Amino acid sequence: MVKLLFTKNESNQGISSFQAFALAISGRVGTGNIVGVATAIYMGGPGSVFWMWAIAFLGASSAFIESALAQVYKQKEGDIFRGGPAYYIEKGLGVKWYALLFALITVISTGFLLPGVQSNAINGTISNAFNYSNQVISLGGTDMTVSWVGLIVIILLGVIIIGGVKRLAQASELIVPFMAGAYILMALIIIVLNFNHIPDVFKLIFSSAFSLDATFGGIIGTAISWGVKRGIYSNEAGQGTGPHAAAAAHVKHPAQQGLVQAFSVYVDTLFVCSATAFMILFSDQYNVLGGVSETGEVTYIAKHISTDIGADGFTQAAVSSYFPSFGNQFVAIALFFFAFTTIMAYYYFAETNIAYIFKGKNYKPMIWVLRIVFLFSVYFGTIKTAKQAWDLGDIGVGLMAWVNIIAILLLSRVGLKVWKDYERQRKQGIESPTFHPKELNIKNADFWEEEK
Repeated sequence: MVKLLFTKNESNQGISSFQAFALAISGRVGTGNIVGVATAIYMGGPGSVFWMWAIAFLGASSAFIESALAQVYKQKEGDIFRGGPAYYIEKGLGVKWYALLFALITVISTGFLLPGVQSNAINGTISNAFNYSNQVISLGGTDMTVSWVGLIVIILLGVIIIGGVKRLAQASELIVPFMAGAYILMALIIIVLNFNHIPDVFKLIFSSAFSLDATFGGIIGTAISWGVKRGIYSNEAGQGTGPHAAAAAHVKHPAQQGLVQAFSVYVDTLFVCSATAFMILFSDQYNVLGGVSETGEVTYIAKHISTDIGADGFTQAAVSSYFPSFGNQFVAIALFFFAFTTIMAYYYFAETNIAYIFKGKNYKPMIWVLRIVFLFSVYFGTIKTAKQAWDLGDIGVGLMAWVNIIAILLLSRVGLKVWKDYERQRKQGIESPTFHPKELNIKNADFWEEEK
């Protein structure tokens, strides 16, 4: 996986494996890695972290299959490649209406429902870190909420998305290593400072996950539910977003990009999500919800900090407990980059599916409509409540995942053929395997047939 990650693109077609990896990571690493992990601990206790790890291993295999399929059935448009679930549903399953359904759901989800979660988190963490709040102004006798953070985000975003797919890939290639590296470095510093407590944290996570811990023994179902839910939201494996970036890469064999995308799931969950969880658990800057009575009284299974700090503030509180002078600001800046690159990736996914729906026609006007609606939804996310944003986001994830998982289960035979062919060539000593779909009895792999 790691070796393939740094294989150079030897042509001007498409983007490199690392750029596709960075584009996929930018979609996977976002609010879910900071706020999502904290929410899982708040709702399901420390044991939910174990179930996030468990779903990552399952997710890596679904990420491999969906990304390999995206490569098999991709199309060339000028000097870029387009592909994803809509393309492999049509070409692999031969069910055009189902492909159009996925494309339409993806445009709605990534173009309108999901971006608000990210921009809402940007606005919230910056508010916490810099004592900033949205302003209410009167315009023509009507009160309007204005977010200056939201305006800055959509201006920066507009400059990038108008530059097209290659500019998105270039921006991701620059931002992703920096943002993930800085965040993990901070986590490593805190882990080193708490080196003696590492066995205790692992014991807490495992005992809570299997109901062996006295404090969290009664919430194993909740731990599994929230660990899986927030794990999938974070790494997006099986949701159908990663294949769009995977299809854009220029590789010699589809399995190569499948492996790179599987690795991105591990980076997202085993590295970035674990970094967040360890910082929170080392510092004891968290509470675990017990329940809410009919009268609205909230009870806690574990209470370590002020109840005024919601789950979205656990990570900031954790880093600030070690670095009080800049902890809040560091997390706010890290989350800005995490969420901003995720928003960029969402736009790319929506644009790819617009191109699919209107392929063979002039879809440029629809791209401009998408850009306007997309920027509006990003801004709207900064002025609505966190609950509204997450509710819409969960709907978007669910809609895409159901349609895509059914498709990759039906096409898993093709994905496994691709893997076995790659593995066979590697065992024969071929350093750089090549793909011949007709030899594997794989039909409608148009790009690869023309390439050969």
